[in-house]
Amino acid sequence: MKRVAGCLMFLLAGLGFAACAGVTPHDAASLPPGPLRSFSGSSSSIEKAYQFLALMMDRYAKGSTTRLVQSFDGGPLKAFTDAVTYDDALFVDASLARGTPNDLARAKVVGNAFLYVQTHDKAADGRLRAAYAPKPLLGPGDVIVRDNTSDVGNMAWVGQALVQLYAKTSAKAYLNGALAIARWLQKNTFDTRGAGGYTGGYTAGGAKIEWKSTEHNIDVYAFFTMLGSQSGQSQWTTHAAWAKQFVAAMWDSSAGRFYVGTGNDGVTPNKPFKPEDVNSWSYLAFANPVWAAAPSWDVENLAVSEGGFSGVSFCSGDRSGVWFEGTAHLADALELRNESGDRAQAQKYLGDIEYAQTNGPNADGLGIIAASKTISDCDGDHYFASLHVGATAWYIMAAGGVNPFELL
Repeated sequence: MKRVAGCLMFLLAGLGFAACAGVTPHDAASLPPGPLRSFSGSSSSIEKAYQFLALMMDRYAKGSTTRLVQSFDGGPLKAFTDAVTYDDALFVDASLARGTPNDLARAKVVGNAFLYVQTHDKAADGRLRAAYAPKPLLGPGDVIVRDNTSDVGNMAWVGQALVQLYAKTSAKAYLNGALAIARWLQKNTFDTRGAGGYTGGYTAGGAKIEWKSTEHNIDVYAFFTMLGSQSGQSQWTTHAAWAKQFVAAMWDSSAGRFYVGTGNDGVTPNKPFKPEDVNSWSYLAFANPVWAAAPSWDVENLAVSEGGFSGVSFCSGDRSGVWFEGTAHLADALELRNESGDRAQAQKYLGDIEYAQTNGPNADGLGIIAASKTISDCDGDHYFASLHVGATAWYIMAAGGVNPFELL
């Protein structure tokens, strides 16, 4: 359930949604200008998705009270009340994407919560943990860690959310929090084995994770690139290139996909495990034409149409149900790539998600369930038919053509 995996402005049916066209600044020189990425979903569906995010945020407190947001609701996870930091980072991104005054206020509350749990972490070294209790943070005793893992992917997502907030508000506290995360990542996970890159972090028990994840390195690359731009500290751009170097080494040109990462030796690619996210996220982060086949691998190899629902699965080892979060970020990647048929395929995926919003198991007509049924992540964990902040945020961003791997 945790993740261990030139702008043009336009309005969306009165929602005030802003999005960027083209490619990420760091690769812009290698690609021709892209067309405007337009709205691809029902405005009422997106408004309802935002309502779900607001309801989840306000379960335990309202207004400016510092707090994190519970990740899941209902279904098999009705008793799971953790606020997973990856999901809360996506909450910030989705809020900033629409960017109304209320959205910005909500994003700042969650950003302040990130800074609070970081400040009061028992290690006091800049890190955050993978999940917390979503109770109001009125004092240090309210910081309750639910997952003690120091996870590189989660922290990179929190870091980029803080950079996004700094870019919107100019509040130095957000930039300083992001810099503290970046320094922790650089000090504790920088790796020189094989193609370099960054390791996975530390387990809940404090053991160093020796394997390296392609997805994590994509996250670090995007975070460090944003940080270098906003802080004016060029070393973060250099460190971003170190993460990109590892990602490039994981490209399987013959198959047109990325390996998920390495084994514990930090060198040998993990070839059997074939998840969706590494292929869609790689395109969102780099927009590299050399790797443009990656989203197509997902479309062709992870397609699911079961139980009245369609989309893609999390991984090739279990195609018994639809993973709606992944279906959303694949739609986002296809909209950005915009090759022949991409826009139509993205529209179909977004329609599939909108259908699940009202017809999926345990649906409430507002949020997006994580999966159409219980499915495996092919790595010992599962996704469930429970309403999910992360899946809802990705749907909102994909419907607006918003890319969270670049400054919003």
